[in-house]
Amino acid sequence: MLSQHDAPIIAIATAPGRGAVGIVRLSGKGLAPVVQALCGRSLKPREATYLPIPDANGTPIDHVLALHFPGPNSYTGEDVLELQAHGGPVVLQLLLARCLSVAAQLDAEQRPLLRGLRLAQPGEFTQRAFLNHKLDLAQAEAVADLIDASTEAAARSASRSLAGAFSTEIHQLRDALIHLRMLVEATLDFPEEDIDFLKQADAQGQLDRLQANLLRVTQQTRQGALLREGIRVVIAGQPNAGKSSLLNALAGAELAIVTPIAGTTRDVVQQTIQIEGVPLHVIDTAGLRDHPDVDEVERIGIARAWDQIGQADAVLFLHDLTRQSDDAYQTADADIGATLQQTVAAHVPVLHVWNKADASEGVSADIATSQALAESKAQGETASDRPSAATRLTLRLSAKTGDGLPALREHLLQVVGWQGGSAEGLYMARERHVQALREVDAHLHQANACLQARIPALDLLAEELRLSQNALNTITGEFSSDDLLGVIFSSFCIGK
Repeated sequence: MLSQHDAPIIAIATAPGRGAVGIVRLSGKGLAPVVQALCGRSLKPREATYLPIPDANGTPIDHVLALHFPGPNSYTGEDVLELQAHGGPVVLQLLLARCLSVAAQLDAEQRPLLRGLRLAQPGEFTQRAFLNHKLDLAQAEAVADLIDASTEAAARSASRSLAGAFSTEIHQLRDALIHLRMLVEATLDFPEEDIDFLKQADAQGQLDRLQANLLRVTQQTRQGALLREGIRVVIAGQPNAGKSSLLNALAGAELAIVTPIAGTTRDVVQQTIQIEGVPLHVIDTAGLRDHPDVDEVERIGIARAWDQIGQADAVLFLHDLTRQSDDAYQTADADIGATLQQTVAAHVPVLHVWNKADASEGVSADIATSQALAESKAQGETASDRPSAATRLTLRLSAKTGDGLPALREHLLQVVGWQGGSAEGLYMARERHVQALREVDAHLHQANACLQARIPALDLLAEELRLSQNALNTITGEFSSDDLLGVIFSSFCIGK
């Protein structure tokens, strides 16, 4: 019986719907017989051939460009056949059915591999490329990232990862780690030379350089993860503070309904924009208030707003400058701020934004900042507490005129860790890569402690270095569980 990865697979490799061109792709070992039966002739490797594909009665389904890539010189490392046809969904389904029918009709004893031809699972072509060592896991993920890229910078970075830029960095770290492991293991085998041998080989210097390089790669990886994942920014505040107007101003389009009626926004409105190539998922929410006029629909909207705030990478707490002298408004703002302190994780920045500057010309930025400081005191913050978002991240703007929006965009990038400048040279990365590198860093710190002990604990040092290498290997797939592979490739589109 064929294993799941030995059976040949087939899928429509282009997106659903009508198009100028559609592709049916097959991959497996020994596809030459099905090529011959389907096309009525053998095909020159890697050379496009224009020919008809007939149905069971000999009537052409379509005239296609057929390309045969004998393994291992193919995307998957197996034999690959691609049929480039007209992009109608009915035509492609007929070609798919014809391929399955031809394979099923081949003699079972002479062509045992072809009788198992089946429909591919999502990402299975790229998974086979990984399993056949055509791509490592980071490169395979970059295939999906390139398809899903929402900005030009993200697309270029994904292309660099696909070309191996990120993998090269990881391999260099791994090679340095392996060299250090060999040194420690050799010392364990010859204990009579232990610490002198380590000093002669500059083990401490090697470990220091490894940690320095790891820090550099981790910083670049965080930047790459920002390009891929983007930043989830939630706009929060009381009704009529201008949240929907700010969303529209940032997006450059009238996405949300704006009226002077409190509670106009009842549900979550989201738009993805980009700043310096970094995707920002900006989310407008219902106005936060506790008022007897709140009906059941608005109450649900407020609950959803708090859910979004709890999932944010950054929160824009929007204040209304025209109501800064209203005691009831300021009390409600202070209550919202106190709840934000309890809802938002400590590492998530809260940016206090004072809106409607165009309608409050007599209000200075100093007054706004003083008001923000007063609010932070109302929340019980002191100089010894976590750095106050109000004192560090306070902006004054007008969503109506656009004044102050450039400063807001710049601050948003800064508070989430974007280092600015061009994205050239960055590679695409994922949050799992960042987590893996953090795990490597933790083990290397433990290894350093073992090495610097008065009597070096070499066996513990060797174990920490081994665990560091295992964490690195999960990035490129040299050491990955089947569960991890299943999660990664299931997110791919079918046909890729």
